[in-house]
Amino acid sequence: MKTMKKILLAVILVFAFHLSHFTVNAQNAKLPENIMLKDLDGQSVPSSVIQNNGKPVIISFWATWCKPCNRELDAIKEVYDEWQEETGVKLVAVSIDDARSAARVRPWVNGKDWPYEVFLDQNKDLAHAMNVGADVPHTFILNGEGEIVWQHKGYQDGGEEELIEKVREILK
Repeated sequence: MKTMKKILLAVILVFAFHLSHFTVNAQNAKLPENIMLKDLDGQSVPSSVIQNNGKPVIISFWATWCKPCNRELDAIKEVYDEWQEETGVKLVAVSIDDARSAARVRPWVNGKDWPYEVFLDQNKDLAHAMNVGADVPHTFILNGEGEIVWQHKGYQDGGEEELIEKVREILK
């Protein structure tokens, strides 16, 4: 029995150590900067490229197979120009499609004509670091300093209105 307790304690400690180094749990935590992503051309880029010259950034974790993700990104596309004009916000879409489905991302994005910066997180390194599970869409807002100031999981029709309201609040 004592051996089981020791093993359980060791597992909990290892898990806690892992979480403390690789997840973002609190609001106002910074976006991890040294996690490698791929752009749509297949070039490796660090997550530090996700920035917007001191203005807010929306990061949407999504996947080609995720219907709510696509509905959200399609809905935002309809108002994105106005959002940018009003607030200067930039949306970055981070695909969590794995290596088997990653080849579909570029044609998918082109077919949708999304105006966003799109990166691939095939190994889900950034997703894990930001505590994003398989439950996508998972959307974050970063303030002008790259701090996570809001996050939300899932999408319901009209949810984009809450998103832009949060951006407006950040700018006040």
